[in-house]
Amino acid sequence: MQQRTIGNDTVGRVQVSAIGLGAMPLSTKDPRPAPEDARAVVHAALDAGVTLIDTADAYSRDEGEFGHNESLVAAALASWGGDTSGVLVATKGGHTRRGADWALDGSP
Repeated sequence: MQQRTIGNDTVGRVQVSAIGLGAMPLSTKDPRPAPEDARAVVHAALDAGVTLIDTADAYSRDEGEFGHNESLVAAALASWGGDTSGVLVATKGGHTRRGADWALDGSP
């Protein structure tokens, strides 16, 4: 897997795979994949050399499930048999959900 350097001199630089896994569909699709299938997707990406996983607390069906995707990714990383020390999990804040509608919220 090709690698890319991300970051800068201020925050630091890190090497990640040129292809990342966008985990959003594992929590927002209808029907949603079973947890074991979602874990298998993350494991397959890791087995293929992916070291960048994109997630967010708002990757869920609605505001009642905030954190679903982050928890799913964390469980998949914990259950994978390999070394995850080189995996970068990119999460973000400020996005929220009100039902199916996305919104921005920069409050603490």
